[in-house]
Amino acid sequence: MNARTCFLVFIASSMGFAVVVPKIGVAGDAKKGQAIYSQSCAACHGTDGKGGIPGAPDFTSKNGVLKSPDSVLIDRITNGYQSKGSPMAMPPKGGNASLTAQDISDVLAYIRQRFGG
Repeated sequence: MNARTCFLVFIASSMGFAVVVPKIGVAGDAKKGQAIYSQSCAACHGTDGKGGIPGAPDFTSKNGVLKSPDSVLIDRITNGYQSKGSPMAMPPKGGNASLTAQDISDVLAYIRQRFGG
């Protein structure tokens, strides 16, 4: 967990909010992740993983975003991320606030299995 996430967890916890933080190393289920990807990710990232809109990364690129460690990708999925030069940012949880830590692990397992990495 990075410092920003730790700070936000501390603040939210002290205010009485329940906080779900994905755990690094939690086993993901690629089959469940496929359903999540098609519902929450494919509109922007494409069913082929090549990026369906400007700025969405190409998951199939050999030197692309999937070279990053799980901890980085989980942070980006959880908290949102704007790629360098991208006209728009991915919102936290891809705009699907109902995604759980397990859902995020599952979708990452699917992305790695389907598109490489």
